[in-house]
Amino acid sequence: MARYTGPVCRICRRESVKLFLKGERCTTKCPLDGPRNAGADTGSRGSRRSAGTDKRTPPGMHKQRRRKSSEYADQLREKQKARKFYGVGERQFQKAFHEADRRSGPTGDNLFSIMESRLDNVVHLLGLGRSRPEARQIVRHGHVLVNGHKTDIPSYQVKAGDTISIQQSSRETELFKTIAEGFGNARRPNWLSFDADTWTGRVLSKPGLGDATLPVREQLVVEYYSR
Repeated sequence: MARYTGPVCRICRRESVKLFLKGERCTTKCPLDGPRNAGADTGSRGSRRSAGTDKRTPPGMHKQRRRKSSEYADQLREKQKARKFYGVGERQFQKAFHEADRRSGPTGDNLFSIMESRLDNVVHLLGLGRSRPEARQIVRHGHVLVNGHKTDIPSYQVKAGDTISIQQSSRETELFKTIAEGFGNARRPNWLSFDADTWTGRVLSKPGLGDATLPVREQLVVEYYSR
């Protein structure tokens, strides 16, 4: 399936929330912070409180839609928001949902635990990739080691006790020298630890729904796929 390669800021405007598709650059220069969206709740990276309630101007020449959205539309938007945040296709996200549904416990909790445990997401959260798209590319190019073995599958599920590091030869490249400058600014969740001296991160525990960095109403995602 073809991947979207257009301006990613358009995606955030469509979903009315910052999806941090450009990483930390989204905190300094973002169309959602402009005068056209003054007064809107821009949300925070770790906040899930007001998902779906923003009144920002959607992309395009048309005026802002004022009609009330249907229940199905709300479910679809939450699903699309989650899918675009993690940068996965529909088939991949649906597969993750079916896996979450098979596991014991709340399906919504399981789903976002699966998405947070993706290797590309963990690489980003550790600060080894400045955005999820960049982290995905870093994984695919074979720069990442999991427990000392090269792993180039972005959807690989990390487990508690796993170690994630960057190959020694890759650390000398200009890309990773630039990334290393931001190690001290990375905001890492409690379920991950990182040693900047050895470029090694460790998964301390399984992430839960409360650890998800996406402001989304998970129940609507579950309802969408349960129709």
